[in-house]
Amino acid sequence: MRKFLVVLDDSRECLNAMRFAAMRAAHTGGGVTILSVIPPDEFNHWIGVAEVMREEARERIHAHFEVFAKWMRDKQGIDPELAIREGEPVPQIIEHVRSDPEIGVLVLGAGTDKKGPGPLVTQLTRNSGSLPIPITIVPGDLSKEKLEEIT
Repeated sequence: MRKFLVVLDDSRECLNAMRFAAMRAAHTGGGVTILSVIPPDEFNHWIGVAEVMREEARERIHAHFEVFAKWMRDKQGIDPELAIREGEPVPQIIEHVRSDPEIGVLVLGAGTDKKGPGPLVTQLTRNSGSLPIPITIVPGDLSKEKLEEIT
């Protein structure tokens, strides 16, 4: 089964990427993997604090995942899986893609502000030539109706 990989983060554009991945998976008989990356701790010398922060991050990730997973199950009939990694986001995303041969497409949402499409889109498109899968970039201001129309 081909899976669509979506990165769960705190960006607004993440929502359109989630919708697109779920709709495409539903239309093509695929699946969805939602990946969240916990960045390296800035408090490495405070081991106890770092552990608490890491656990809080995991709890937030699970809570956000459940919101998206419920929508995917209820609206698209897709039961997504959650993957959590720790480290720098771009290398972890690339490593996850390489570690799961069922992942067929990486879906990213592009930001709409004047700063550009966002750090993940910028960095991953620079590395796109070395990725074993295509990247789909979903515009951040794409309407829900237009998104449904193109999927």
